[in-house]
Amino acid sequence: MDDYTRRAEQAKGAKRPVSARSLRGLDWFVFFVADVQTGFGPFIAVYLTSQKWTQVDIGLVLTVGGLISLFGQIPGGALLDAVKSPRLAAAIAIILVGISALILAWWPNYPAVLASRVLQAGASCVLGPAIAALSLGLVARSRVSRRLGRNAAFASIGTGLAAAAMGACGYYISNQSVFFVTAALALPAFFAVLTIRSVEIDSGHAHGGMPQKFPSFRQTLAYAFGNRAIFVFAACVFLFHLSNAAVLPLIASTMTQRASQSAALMIAIAMVVPQLLVAIFSPLVGRSSETWGRRPLLLLGFAALFVRIALIASVSSLFAVVGVQVFDCVSAAVLGVLVPLCVADLTRGTGHFNLMQGIIGCAMGLGASISTVLAGYLSDRFSTFVALVALDGVAAIALLTLWTLMPETRVFGHGQPATS
Repeated sequence: MDDYTRRAEQAKGAKRPVSARSLRGLDWFVFFVADVQTGFGPFIAVYLTSQKWTQVDIGLVLTVGGLISLFGQIPGGALLDAVKSPRLAAAIAIILVGISALILAWWPNYPAVLASRVLQAGASCVLGPAIAALSLGLVARSRVSRRLGRNAAFASIGTGLAAAAMGACGYYISNQSVFFVTAALALPAFFAVLTIRSVEIDSGHAHGGMPQKFPSFRQTLAYAFGNRAIFVFAACVFLFHLSNAAVLPLIASTMTQRASQSAALMIAIAMVVPQLLVAIFSPLVGRSSETWGRRPLLLLGFAALFVRIALIASVSSLFAVVGVQVFDCVSAAVLGVLVPLCVADLTRGTGHFNLMQGIIGCAMGLGASISTVLAGYLSDRFSTFVALVALDGVAAIALLTLWTLMPETRVFGHGQPATS
């Protein structure tokens, strides 16, 4: 047993110790889930552009997926609070995501692509929160920030390696092959989650601290309405994703129009470098959040988004665009760790964790869905530059909102987070 596992066991203090097998199983599950989800990123824009789809049609399809994510987040959280095993929910969800990749690869027509996006988005509404629930269920509250930092590191490594492999497949084989690779990667993810021992998952911790009586949807909404910080945080992440979600699809479409053959490879490079850096910085974010607090790191991540979009809008070289993507590592590391961590702070000991993840996920999904269709319209109607300037304006508003309204959520000595 390594030192990481031993410390987790000692901190947990549960009747059944957490084995290295379960913790490593969670590591590999996070890694392979990131692999699978990478295929549903900007590679869709590259693939559909090569199939002669217009930017508006691509934006609409991406928006449908965003809307499913929007309306599915709260039911997904409710489902996780209702079922005893987040492990089972995660296993089913990853298989559904793999099936959706096969549909996308085999039938690139509008009805099939639409069905694929619905299936993938619906399964992801459960998959993402399930990873956070498994993390809370396996480690002690005092180690959640480090566990989430470790999750983000493994997710970033998975995303980076998958982007490199999929970019190579798109360049040397075809853009279609990306989605066959995506479907194949769902299998090791499925087997990885099965290695997590269900008896070692603390159901109380996984649901936010109430092991036997789970809150109703009405109770959760009442709690949310009584907590100003939750709504401020939801507004901040909404604005962040409204600004961020369309950036890579815009870059992907521009690259495809300029150099169709190498577009997938260039997009892969634009994703690989930031993700590898995220893998390095995410554990540091997790540790620093315990000493610096959450708010300063959130400000850093939001500022990096503003700078990144401004630089992308001001350069014309495709290689320069890829270089600017390094700024994405800051935002990705910060948001990847701190979104679930802040939700855990704000729902400490309430039993509302998974449903509250759904509310925050709703805000993220709404921002992302509007972002892609808005940017697609502005790009087709005016230019990519205009679309990027508009997105950067939203990023500035997001940063200002966070700076002026968002309180610190770190748990203080008396055991409660700040709420105003």
